[in-house]
Amino acid sequence: MSNVERFTFSEVEPLVGMASLLPYLPLTLINGNTHIGVSCLLDTGSTVNVMPYNIGLQLGAVWDKQTIPISLSGSLADLEARALLVSARVGGFDPVRLIFAWTQSNDAPLLLGQVNFFMEFDVYFSRSRSFFEVQPKK
Repeated sequence: MSNVERFTFSEVEPLVGMASLLPYLPLTLINGNTHIGVSCLLDTGSTVNVMPYNIGLQLGAVWDKQTIPISLSGSLADLEARALLVSARVGGFDPVRLIFAWTQSNDAPLLLGQVNFFMEFDVYFSRSRSFFEVQPKK
């Protein structure tokens, strides 16, 4: 198994074309026996991983059982969030534990940020060539 996986940027607005390409990473979130496939925006400017409410519910999480509050900033500052620890599998790599700021909003984006996605993986971006590479930390 290779220790690097390559992914292409995703076009999010067909009318804009190449200008709308963003680094969305397909991965599987795992909570107990529940596995769901998602696509997460890699956001190097986000301090934390962020998860919308409906994704947490799909994983079987219960809001009232998550007791650690998380403060969000920027456009998400008004949203209440709580820490949710799940596993995630990227490509063929072994699953890792990721901590998310689980919000009570379904409008919040699914983001992978500094804590702790970019602490678990190295990511190399080539925006001009429309790809990025991901590898587990060494």
